[in-house]
Amino acid sequence: MPRITIIETGLVGPQFRERHGTYPQMFERMIAPTDPSNAYGVVSVANGEALPDPAGLDAILITGSSAGAYDAFDWIAPLEDFVRKAHDQRIPMVDVCFGHQLIAQALGGTVRKSEKGWGIGRHVYLIAPDNGLIDGEEIAVACSHQDQVITPPASARTIMSSDFTPHAGLLYANGTTLSVQPHPEFTADYADALCDLRRGRAPDAVVAIAKASLAAPLDHARLGGVIARFLTDRRT
Repeated sequence: MPRITIIETGLVGPQFRERHGTYPQMFERMIAPTDPSNAYGVVSVANGEALPDPAGLDAILITGSSAGAYDAFDWIAPLEDFVRKAHDQRIPMVDVCFGHQLIAQALGGTVRKSEKGWGIGRHVYLIAPDNGLIDGEEIAVACSHQDQVITPPASARTIMSSDFTPHAGLLYANGTTLSVQPHPEFTADYADALCDLRRGRAPDAVVAIAKASLAAPLDHARLGGVIARFLTDRRT
């Protein structure tokens, strides 16, 4: 099996880390049911670690972050260059939330803070027919974001969408790059904790609706399986 290199772009708050783990650990737990034999490596740009040459990697997974793709952090531009190279070299790559936004921006799309405000809790997304990856007509996944991909790159097809997030999932024409806005790696408990964390920043009514929504079933295992197979089955 290929080794999956997880690029950690954000850190779980210390108040949540003992119970929920780090973002790389969440992704490892998400992927494990599809194939527990996968090997992993973590590069934490959030902790100042240098990015490797993508040419030497088997598969790449980029995590979410509290940062914005348009922020001026000194690791943003190198990460954009990294994902462009990985994309051009057709290395299997999946980007989630911040990663979804960053690769869209790096390849010519537009990302900004949405006037719709916070998207939190369980959101339901329509699935584009004949997309070749995700079965069914809709999928329910937890999300936590303000920023959105407003205009996707010309090379990307929207395969997940909602009224709140029109470009929630993008499949790139090279066939080896997939990105999604919501978080299939989250447990319902962690998604609920993040809703509480948004109090005072998101309206109380939005937080209440989001928390209540998490009582309904989530399709995290379904989307997690899609991501696991995408990373491990695709070869250049």
